[in-house]
Amino acid sequence: MNRFETELAGHGASLRRGSFRVLQINVGRKCNQTCTHCHVDAGPHRTEMMDDATAARVREWIVEHRPAVVDITGGAPELSVHFRDFVRTARSVGAHVIDRNNLTIIETASHAWLPDFLAEHEVAVVASLPCYLEENVDGQRGDGVFAKSLRALRKLNAVGYGTRLPLTLVYNPTGPKLPPDQGELEEDYRRELKARYGIVFSRLIAITNQPIARFADELRARGEWDAYLELLAKHFNPATLEGLMCRDTISVGWGGELYDCDFNQMLGMLLREGGKSLSLWDIDPAMLSDRPILTGDHCLACTAGAGSSCGGAVVASTAA
Repeated sequence: MNRFETELAGHGASLRRGSFRVLQINVGRKCNQTCTHCHVDAGPHRTEMMDDATAARVREWIVEHRPAVVDITGGAPELSVHFRDFVRTARSVGAHVIDRNNLTIIETASHAWLPDFLAEHEVAVVASLPCYLEENVDGQRGDGVFAKSLRALRKLNAVGYGTRLPLTLVYNPTGPKLPPDQGELEEDYRRELKARYGIVFSRLIAITNQPIARFADELRARGEWDAYLELLAKHFNPATLEGLMCRDTISVGWGGELYDCDFNQMLGMLLREGGKSLSLWDIDPAMLSDRPILTGDHCLACTAGAGSSCGGAVVASTAA
């Protein structure tokens, strides 16, 4: 029994899937950045990307099952040659489409088209900006990233993001700690970004760093692994369970294989049936309803304090 399951048992709780709502597509690990907190271990050197045949089957599945939300992630999802086709297909069936955008991709010559394309198709942009201070952002994401991010945000603002179209900023801590109150942090971001740079946005979400991939390596190298897990376990909040993303999301990898969430995907925790791993085209969403969710120690990050999922805090902030 992992530490997360121990916490569940101690509260007489369990974690099972509910009704399907979100198809999250991880198109691959290639990215134009190498961030220290990245749970995907993405970067320019990665070659794992969804191929043409898999992308075609995913699009066919979207047309057949018409998910309410299609959430496209990576790596930098826009580096996939299939990104635009995924957007067009999902919008054609009325899905709300999310682009998990690192902002600096907009500043590359090859992707200058992004703001206009995203606005044309009314794609919701969820953009990484771990702080409104340059030194903190560059320390976590690389030299010069903050300045590029500001230029990209201004371009998004210019086509209606933050006013007419939804622009969500993503905060994550710079070290082994829980995020502060999401609502208070949003107020700080809104005030500082507007006053310092004239930038506006729709909302802010706070996501707890997952103890996997690069961040896990960093924790172990600093001798902070046990202390971080202890922090997460100490702040386990059973009220977060109902709102976790794994309850209504199907995560599909670049090979078409299925997972309960993108974090499980990075740990290779495949969904299986009869000893066989499941691919997206093997299932109807109803097949997964009420199915037990695969868990590990990392699930403590999603259930600590106010909780953390791809949509940010799960419940109102709790005192640490």
